[in-house]
Amino acid sequence: MLKVGIIGWRGMVGSVLIQRMHEENDFESIDAHFFSTSQSGGKVRILKSQESTLLDAFDADELIKMDILLSCQGGDYTKKMLHPLREKNWSGHWVDAASTLRMNSDAMIVLDPINKEAIDKAIEKGNKNWVGGNCTVSLMLLAIHGLIKKDLVEWVSSMTYQAASGAGAQNMKELLIQMGELSGSLDNIKPDSSILDLDKDVQLMMNSERFTKKLFNAPLAGSLIPWIDEELENGQSREEWKGGVETNKILKSNGHKAFNVDGLCVRIGAMRSHSQALTIKLNKDYPIKEIELLIASANPWVNFVPNNKEKSIKNLSPAAVSGKLSISVGRVRKLNVGENLLSVFTVGDQLLWGAAEPVRRMLNILTNIKL
Repeated sequence: MLKVGIIGWRGMVGSVLIQRMHEENDFESIDAHFFSTSQSGGKVRILKSQESTLLDAFDADELIKMDILLSCQGGDYTKKMLHPLREKNWSGHWVDAASTLRMNSDAMIVLDPINKEAIDKAIEKGNKNWVGGNCTVSLMLLAIHGLIKKDLVEWVSSMTYQAASGAGAQNMKELLIQMGELSGSLDNIKPDSSILDLDKDVQLMMNSERFTKKLFNAPLAGSLIPWIDEELENGQSREEWKGGVETNKILKSNGHKAFNVDGLCVRIGAMRSHSQALTIKLNKDYPIKEIELLIASANPWVNFVPNNKEKSIKNLSPAAVSGKLSISVGRVRKLNVGENLLSVFTVGDQLLWGAAEPVRRMLNILTNIKL
């Protein structure tokens, strides 16, 4: 069996990864070793059959023993460890959930339902660095896969509504604390209090120094944050920039026609799962029924939702999809503001297809071939 070292398995993405690996019995086909940046030597029971001793995630000599290293530890760890390992002539496969390597020429962004053929060719050519894509990019590409396969897309404007979990486990906790503080601000309300008085109390708490905002630096509960990631010189956020460049690196790798992607990325007070409102310019006019069929039949994970009020409210929300591999796609209709313009609303669990699942599947691709 191949030796696989897993780093960053305690975090949000890593925890979901381990859960999925258990669900799919992935550990039965690999010799798994677990690394820690802070608790090496400790004992953990991640595998059902045995207790494991944590190895030092900064010990290059231990890491070099692995055929595959799978990291959910974050970009700083990748920057610190991958180059020294390669300098020591480690020729193993590095599979990474962080964004650090995505645009490197020697790394492939992996989303195998979209670019499996390109992955196979890269393996044959000796590629060794594999990276999961940006969460909203992966979810968007799977959602509109049917249009991509037919090369129907001219451009996409993607307005994203991203959950707190996209920023990490501690940010999720801060959102819950904020929710509690807003609720607590009403503890002393009187039965005859007007709604304006209640609203005033909530607003005062939200904007007070007592309100917890160490990580988000702003209220998220009861509000939103219209910026995600670093600010770029052209007025985009880095998260918005990723939407275009990563989409086209994935598409071009597999011979699909490239198209422009741009829009705004917004953090909302959902715990888990990212939503996106897409405006899509098609290259010519297509019947709406044909478009619906292409989207619905593209891959096994699309859950197509007919464009009516009841089904949309029930199925197109973070609450409906969190913890599920299916990606709900709905509100599909032609827009009235221009020719060949289509609206699509999609929501998917970014911790699954947006993060853990592509790297889990890449690990399986590697373990099912002779390295």
